[in-house]
Amino acid sequence: MELNVIEQIKRFQDFIDSNYYNSLLENARKGNKFLLIDFSELSKYDPDLATELIDSPEETIKAVEKAIEQFDVDGLKNFRIRFDNLPQSQHIMIRDIRSKHINRLLFVEGLIRQKSDVRPQVTSARFECPACGNIMNVLQLEGTFKEPTRCGCGRKGKFVMLDKELVDAQGIVLEEASENLEGGEQPKRINILLTDDLVSPLSEKRTSPGSKVKVIGIVKEVPIISRSGAKSTRFDLMVDANYIKPAEDTFYQVDISEEEEKEILAIANDPKGYEKLVNSIAPSIYGYEKIKEALLLQLMGGVRKVRSDKIVSRGDMHILLVGDPGSGKSALLKRITQVAPKGRYVSGKGVSAAGITAAVVRDEFLRGWALEAGAMVLSSDGLVCVDELDKMSSEDRSAMHEALENQTVSISKANIQATLIARTTVLAAANPKFGRFDPYGIIADQIDLPPTLINRFDLIFPIKDIPEETRDEKMTKHMLALHQSPDLNEPEISTNLLRKFVAYARQKVNPKLTDGALEEIKDFYLRMRKSGGGEGGLKAIPISARQLEALIRLSEASARSRLDERVTRKDSKKAIELLDYCLMQVGFDRETGKIDIDRIATGIPSTARSHILILKDWENNSDRRCHS
Repeated sequence: MELNVIEQIKRFQDFIDSNYYNSLLENARKGNKFLLIDFSELSKYDPDLATELIDSPEETIKAVEKAIEQFDVDGLKNFRIRFDNLPQSQHIMIRDIRSKHINRLLFVEGLIRQKSDVRPQVTSARFECPACGNIMNVLQLEGTFKEPTRCGCGRKGKFVMLDKELVDAQGIVLEEASENLEGGEQPKRINILLTDDLVSPLSEKRTSPGSKVKVIGIVKEVPIISRSGAKSTRFDLMVDANYIKPAEDTFYQVDISEEEEKEILAIANDPKGYEKLVNSIAPSIYGYEKIKEALLLQLMGGVRKVRSDKIVSRGDMHILLVGDPGSGKSALLKRITQVAPKGRYVSGKGVSAAGITAAVVRDEFLRGWALEAGAMVLSSDGLVCVDELDKMSSEDRSAMHEALENQTVSISKANIQATLIARTTVLAAANPKFGRFDPYGIIADQIDLPPTLINRFDLIFPIKDIPEETRDEKMTKHMLALHQSPDLNEPEISTNLLRKFVAYARQKVNPKLTDGALEEIKDFYLRMRKSGGGEGGLKAIPISARQLEALIRLSEASARSRLDERVTRKDSKKAIELLDYCLMQVGFDRETGKIDIDRIATGIPSTARSHILILKDWENNSDRRCHS
């Protein structure tokens, strides 16, 4: 049933008066030029109006705006109406938008890939006829500026433009989220036009590249202008946004209900809670208890600290797994992306420097240049898994250095100088230099990655696949049982609850180091530093300040896994045990029988440096003898 405009305005006035009058006054007082209406409330109050809104949104929204102007309140001119909570029937995938959807109110979800600058756009212009003085108002709804063709008095030709109405406009490119796609489908994109309050500074933060958003808007057709200036018979599609809201949760935005909170606290109070959490990390993968424990602590993360001199200590821990082929590294990475909110997975040769950090691309929508976020920026406040790290080219790998340590991505290209935030936890996997570890060789020499990059990882786990009868038998049984009945190894804590547990710990718990924990870390660090003895006065450096920071992060993460606000000696011991395990595996120098961090950090162990110095001294002395 179609309602006439006057009837629509009257009904909307009654609806706003009874449901939203206080919100309207509040927004007008604050200077916010919009009112957000919940669609479900409108459909309860008046189903006919709700149907009208979906079928002919433009006219209906104009009627609501007219209804608002009727209220006797200052500042209600040019008030915008925003709708939220549309029924699921109005949800559509970007790839499924067709010509029948044009001029209908729908909502789409996706990732923001590009974003243009905010620029003014003409919405309507008034013209005067020089012959009869008639004033005509022309709405500018298309991409090209329109002038009236003729006046009521019969005059054709040039008309005098009196004034024009401008609004702020910004274009964003929305791309389908990869988790909604089947197999090898390429995600489709659509242009979204944001105007007025949707480009206010507050909304700007919601629409940065990489954010996952839900856009409610009207599908419009846009004429394609050919090079000759003529209109093409083909049209492009665009969504004129009515409302935009964030759809993806980072660790800090996951909603947790009261029942879930009770379950989370029950796990934290359970004496075997920590073991259950570790066992639920990747139940289908056999063994690797130490690695699973480290991955749990990585998900929990340390506490990010910003000091008064603006120096930031990152709380995110980075872990590197270097292992033989077929040892289950990729399976671990895939599983962690399922557990972490905002988890992303990228792999080897398919990754470029621009794809992992950020790129500057030409913006065809509103002209100019635009930033396109890469994986590290897209998963800020989340986790990114980089598989086949050794297969990436060295130039692309070097782009990760800044993001790993400083957690920012700096871009200086094509007149864009920007620093993007990339507070991302990185879990990487790589193969050894010759494809498989040599069991008799030194592990550090077989990791084919630049020392500068390796040094930024808090923990490095070598995974060796060495035949061993009892272990092989157990693993074979485990794998065959999994193939026989895939759901055999159900995690003790469901994936959804594990994700909520991690999010709850990150949101609510910011543990502080106790004196006991500090003492434990200090003793271990100083003991390790003293233990470095070497030839020729050159001491091996068993541990550096970077490992000290890693110990603090691991201790804080351990306290978080118990939902404890205090980091105790027990947490520090757990952190020391993990770090010591990694150092013994990767930094052990057989010549001296001691741990030497330089094996990883610089690629040259202290024994080799000592030999180089002895040779240099011998060379200098022989030169002096020759001259004398």
